[in-house]
Amino acid sequence: MTEERLPATRELKKALRLEALARRDALDPHRRIEAALAIAETGLAAIDAGPGDVVSGFMPIRSEMDTRPLMAVLAEKGARLCVPAILDRTTIVFRELVRGAPLVDTGFGTVGPPEDAAVLEPTIMLVPLAAFDARGHRIGYGAGHYDRAIARLHARGLHPRLYGIAFDCQEISQAPDEPHDVPLPAILTESGLRRFEIEG
Repeated sequence: MTEERLPATRELKKALRLEALARRDALDPHRRIEAALAIAETGLAAIDAGPGDVVSGFMPIRSEMDTRPLMAVLAEKGARLCVPAILDRTTIVFRELVRGAPLVDTGFGTVGPPEDAAVLEPTIMLVPLAAFDARGHRIGYGAGHYDRAIARLHARGLHPRLYGIAFDCQEISQAPDEPHDVPLPAILTESGLRRFEIEG
């Protein structure tokens, strides 16, 4: 992608992000609960997790899908859990989430384990997103934290399995591509798990 096209691409992404988030914001609260339970049921069967796996989920902010039921069922299969903590404008780490441990402000409106919690390397990542398309391309919230976190893991030879988490209403016709964007091989919504062929 040329430098000239980048500003236009980012403006398009911003518009698509706002439209998708407005649809998500408008969802009925009862539908949100049903959706969270649906992805937990699907994920229990479809995500191969167990002892030795580390699952990074996320604590929902604003109108995000609530991944806590899904994280709970994966923990019951023996996986360890972690959630992101924002260290600065470019960096997130994944701190271990332990039942009963205190939660603190971890940036971007999120809560999670405090600084003394263990920092883990996920083998399975539940990835938040603002919008997605039928190719598995996502639009995030614009900060690029997950793209950089995944790139850092890849640079160290680690390749976690990625699952985008969204409501059906967040699907768009096509997400514009930027060089740093990481496409997702699977996206889990209330209607089921979709898998995609990722090039490269």
